Amino acid sequence: MKSVNIATVDIRPTWDSPWLQQRLAADPAIENILNGYIADLASLGFSTEQQSVAIDAGRYPVARHKESRRLPAASLTKIATTLAALETYGINHQFETFIGWRGTIANGVLQGDLIIKGAYDPLFVWEEGIALGNTLQQLGIQRVTGSLIVVDRFVMNFNTDPLESGKLLKQAMDSATWGWQVDKQYATLPPGTPKPTLKIQGQVQLASAGPTIDQASGWLVRHKSLPLAVILKAMNIYSNNVMAEMVATLAGGPANVVKIAEQTGVAPGEISLVNGSGLGEDNQLSARAVIVLMQAIQTKLQTQNLNFADLFPVSGTDVGTLIDRTIPQNASVKTGSLAVVSALAGVFPTEKKDLVWFAIVNYGSGLETLRARQDRLLAGIEQQWAKASQVPPQIKATLQFNQGPYRLGDPKRNELIQPPTAQSQ
Repeated sequence: MKSVNIATVDIRPTWDSPWLQQRLAADPAIENILNGYIADLASLGFSTEQQSVAIDAGRYPVARHKESRRLPAASLTKIATTLAALETYGINHQFETFIGWRGTIANGVLQGDLIIKGAYDPLFVWEEGIALGNTLQQLGIQRVTGSLIVVDRFVMNFNTDPLESGKLLKQAMDSATWGWQVDKQYATLPPGTPKPTLKIQGQVQLASAGPTIDQASGWLVRHKSLPLAVILKAMNIYSNNVMAEMVATLAGGPANVVKIAEQTGVAPGEISLVNGSGLGEDNQLSARAVIVLMQAIQTKLQTQNLNFADLFPVSGTDVGTLIDRTIPQNASVKTGSLAVVSALAGVFPTEKKDLVWFAIVNYGSGLETLRARQDRLLAGIEQQWAKASQVPPQIKATLQFNQGPYRLGDPKRNELIQPPTAQSQ
């Protein structure tokens, strides 16, 4: 056995070694803040066994309490749904809805039926319907003598009944039938946007009750949804449960959402989901699992020049579920609430430790009390590590929902397929 001169062997840890980085991330003061938070909840009658908390500096744990304990996590479930959607489709995916006709078109009149073929677009709302009506009229169709035929999974205004969604579209395309809800959304469109007056004389029917899709005379418009990243941003800002259920279905259902989470690194015993929204106490996550999911989203998005803040609400910028919260400025977070669940997770910058990733899952009655304590916990961490003087590029949002190229009702997303001609057959 050859002897080794130990003096020539460098056994010093490198600055990027996980062991050293974790040692540098450690901070007893943060542990004391978390312990005080848990003690405060205990003094108020909350079970310490029913609280799961994880606090990380960058990629390294700093303070934990029951971090592997799986608890009902409410809308933190949407973090898992978001990751599954990204893995399934990618940030730029757009859902395509097709509009066609059956019959003849002459002198602005479609003698026959208008057909809409849905794509389970989670964010087809009033503004999209108004823009579609204007596009069809610009193509020369002013009146339809027949019915509006709905094919496949068309969803409008988060109504997953395709027949009811068809009725909403018919209303959106004829301003004479508008109520206050449509007027309110029309007011958000750019000044000068025309009010469509497309008349459909017949009823709304499902394809099974009318002509088959093969009987279509042609296709007029391909409507493209907003990019998936923007859809997810809207879903998370408003914590829209219908959207989340649709997105999870598109990603293969809750079982596949769990599978993707586990492939990402979530321990199998730390996640259990029955839907994609978080409704119901059977949707459970540990705080540690939430941290893994959020950081997986961050890693995936950074390869596309986006980051976690581009898909989740930002304190001080987005409203939604952050109303009345005193969360650190520029924190990007996801909230979650059920009758006996209050959860909060996300990331915020500090001066001393750069990014702080956190997940708090509280179980017990008294949502306002729990929310106030969560905000106080984050404030204590921010005070200990100092408020960031600027937002680091790695969590600075560049994507803004319903602004610029990502606004609802943008007619540019209605692409012409085949212009109608006189006596089209």
